[in-house]
Amino acid sequence: MAIDQMAVSTINPATTLMHREAGEGGDAVARFLEANASTLTRIAERLRADPPKGATTCARGSSDHAATYGKYLIETLIGVPTSTAALSVASIYDAPVMAADSLCIAISQSGRSPDLLTSVKAHKDSGAFVVALVNDFTSPLADLADEALPLCAGPELSVAATKSYIVSLAGLAALVAEWAGDDGLKAAVYALPDQLRAAFDRDWSHALPTLEDATNLFVIGRGYGFGIAQEAALKLKETCALHAEAFSSAEVRHGPMAIVREGFPILAFATSDTAGDGVREVAAEFLSRGAKVELADAGGGVTSTLPAGRFEPALEPILMIQSFYRFANALSLRRGLNPDAPPHLNKVTRTV
Repeated sequence: MAIDQMAVSTINPATTLMHREAGEGGDAVARFLEANASTLTRIAERLRADPPKGATTCARGSSDHAATYGKYLIETLIGVPTSTAALSVASIYDAPVMAADSLCIAISQSGRSPDLLTSVKAHKDSGAFVVALVNDFTSPLADLADEALPLCAGPELSVAATKSYIVSLAGLAALVAEWAGDDGLKAAVYALPDQLRAAFDRDWSHALPTLEDATNLFVIGRGYGFGIAQEAALKLKETCALHAEAFSSAEVRHGPMAIVREGFPILAFATSDTAGDGVREVAAEFLSRGAKVELADAGGGVTSTLPAGRFEPALEPILMIQSFYRFANALSLRRGLNPDAPPHLNKVTRTV
């Protein structure tokens, strides 16, 4: 715990930058959808007219977790194989990239990380169609892309990315809904702003005693929910100094679950679809071992401890991470930390 725990823990959680910025998620998504409607349609028309043979995402940190979510959307709703670029292949090894007839999706808050730009340029020079989701529309990434979608999240002053991550998820969902011609998903995406506002008001304080003095935990998700499990684990590390590892509910069975014993903390996100069934099953098994399981279950299961509304299953993770951000902010303060300024971190990471 930090030395100034008593002083920090008396701060009203609603006064932090992280709380304020995370709470702007719904408004930010509304701005994104309004600003990018015609661009999304144009991109989707091109992708349908000239279908890519594959898709590659370029991102780091929270943006890479958004890319994980995008991968599941593209592969389940479009059927195009989607992989994650190892940015060092271009920036460190200067290896050739064969990306003709492919889609490259770059995601970044700043649009200025050198290794990201190097990788995106290598894909573009090789013939990839580059689409960028970027918050800073004056950035080199926005200039480099064939099509750029401004996140419209506005300035994000807290080191921990929140609203830009939420808009990245919503932007990917909007893009795939247009590409797939899925009117139902598209309508649900446009209903997200109000849903996000409601999600931010959900009370997850039940999990505060479980994690206040924890040192390690697993964060579990599956399918559309795996990317937010990755993001939640990162936020617990950077804002709460809590070692958290993200696992798919399927992957956790391959070895990691052996360390889950009496009192071991678990945070789990279950969507209302069949992917959520796997999370619920693992959560039940961990409970039977005496683990401390905090479960956000959009399916409304009896073991759920954290409120999560049922919605379009592909979009439920966006609502759950919105609720989680408010919780993580409060947990950080409870643990005597400042969620706005994690030690040793900067807002823009300029990785070469």
